Amino acid sequence: MEKKLEALMDQKLLYSLPVWTHKNEILVKLLKNFPSIQFVSLVGVDLRGNNTDEKIPISVMLDDMETFLQMGVQTDGSSVMLHEIATLNNAKVDLVPDLEVNWYVDYNFEHIHQETGLPIGSLRIPAFLRHEGKYVGSRGVLARVEKYFEKHLIELFSTYPEMLKEYGLESADEIESVKMTTATELEFWVRTPQDKANEEKLSTSQLLKEQYWKRTKGSVRSALEESMMMLNDYGLEPEMGHKEVGGVTAKISNTGKLDHVMEQLEIDWKYNTPMETSDNEVFVRVLVEEIFERYGLEVSFMAKPIEGVAGSGKHTHMGVNLKTKDGRLINLMAPKDRDKDFLSKAGWGSFMGILQNYEAINPFVTSSNDALKRLKPGFEAPICVVGSVGHNPQNPSRNRTILLALVRDMNNPLATRFELRAPNPTSNTYLYVAASYLMMLDGIEAVAKSNLSAKELEGEFSKPAGEEKFYLDKDRLFRSEQDVFDDYTEEERNHLFGTPPATVWENISIFEQNEEKKKKLFKGQVFTKEIVNSYKIATIDQWVQEIAGRIIHQHTKIIRNCKKLHGLEYVTDLDVVHWEKINGLRNALMKDSLEKKSLISQWREAIEEQNLEKISRLQLTIGEQITTLKKYYLEYRRNLMEE
Repeated sequence: MEKKLEALMDQKLLYSLPVWTHKNEILVKLLKNFPSIQFVSLVGVDLRGNNTDEKIPISVMLDDMETFLQMGVQTDGSSVMLHEIATLNNAKVDLVPDLEVNWYVDYNFEHIHQETGLPIGSLRIPAFLRHEGKYVGSRGVLARVEKYFEKHLIELFSTYPEMLKEYGLESADEIESVKMTTATELEFWVRTPQDKANEEKLSTSQLLKEQYWKRTKGSVRSALEESMMMLNDYGLEPEMGHKEVGGVTAKISNTGKLDHVMEQLEIDWKYNTPMETSDNEVFVRVLVEEIFERYGLEVSFMAKPIEGVAGSGKHTHMGVNLKTKDGRLINLMAPKDRDKDFLSKAGWGSFMGILQNYEAINPFVTSSNDALKRLKPGFEAPICVVGSVGHNPQNPSRNRTILLALVRDMNNPLATRFELRAPNPTSNTYLYVAASYLMMLDGIEAVAKSNLSAKELEGEFSKPAGEEKFYLDKDRLFRSEQDVFDDYTEEERNHLFGTPPATVWENISIFEQNEEKKKKLFKGQVFTKEIVNSYKIATIDQWVQEIAGRIIHQHTKIIRNCKKLHGLEYVTDLDVVHWEKINGLRNALMKDSLEKKSLISQWREAIEEQNLEKISRLQLTIGEQITTLKKYYLEYRRNLMEE
């Protein structure tokens, strides 16, 4: 340990503090050795995924290290998303440092420490939110699932030891620990500030496949390269940074530099435990934003920042390994014979568990207006609750049109894992990963009780819609190796896979209707009724407030901008017809009369009345009308000579 400590202290900048450094005497040595680290910030994460950032002088931590590490600091929890938990009359929340994960130093390269000439640093310590003695934030939920998953899985193997035979194990006593692994792929858009998106050009570029995997240039290239290098400095082991499908070619300005930048990128780094992966993502987002900003570029982690163009996903990989007492590492999902089977019995159970219970996972995956805009046919974003394992066991294939995919490497059984394709950059990784692992465990338990072989379980999973099985819903189809978008009509998709929720309210309503699936979240007290209720209230509140304060304004701006353009120079009957259709739509959407209120006025009334079902219904109707209005107006402008 002395050598490792010396190696850390010899660095010019201290980037990360691994778990072994989280001892009083080591921390004091390190922090005094790096005087440019002037602040400490405890990073708690509320139920909507917002993380705290406060500037506490590092001297506060150094003056009473033991108390700081054990007790953290008190704060006001009524201003974060802990609805009906931390209330105005009971708002005290403790931020308690997590000593079991890596900590990072966040450097401000625009603020230099005078004595050392180095950037000012803030030690960011992931923390739990504790209210009335209970961990109530997102990190608390995920911490509980990590412990429960390991404990309950070993209990299942003790009860059903025959499950272990395909791994070459005789009993659960041979298992030392269970290692859960998770990784996310972070997509985002970058652009020159104030530039407006030309949807038609972006859509054309996407159809022509002009951007995906293409070479980055100029400031985008520099920022991407620096981001990857910084990830390496922080020990996050970056794996790839590249262009995604969205974007248009930038232009060269008068200064000789690229201008009018609008591109979609992706950055990936190595898997870790679910908690470390979620913490790392929180840190990486801040890091990427600040690096690109130094190059004059604006970063957006919205799921669908531009209509009509590919949104940004956050494909999430989840796996499980067993570590045996004799030092072996065994992938829980990989079958004994990879040429004959896709998955082990526990693997099939895990895969089916996520899909069978997705109604209880989806509210944590897709919980905003922006997120639902991304899940549309034609943009490689999943719209159906269906999975793919491949065409045959010998040749792993990847179906990019489904929700849950099996990822395999025939030469490396440890790489076997699942890819959940629905999450987006705004999804709360802590919560949807926790819910997914709970449902994997539910499926494993069902499979253990069934005593079916891996081949029989493949048959169960591949069942046609309408066939009764021991675990999966009778009326649904769960496996498709076809293109879900092209090989099924919308009617067929809805019939076979279920009609996907179109609004936040629909998603929450489906969740509430599936009471038996919802109850599975409470196993092991991972989620509690209070936490689920708080999350639901916060999600609905955010949905309504965004409609009232942002979306209605955006729609009215579009309506007002659809102005009459044709003059008297040369007007055809087609121009007149176009304008009459446009103006009729404008009036229906926004113009009240004595006899009838416009759709937007009705929407405002529904918000005032808190009529959630009506708000949801009008959101869909008005959204469709706005899309039609934009289409009509584009056709109208194309026919005008003066334009």
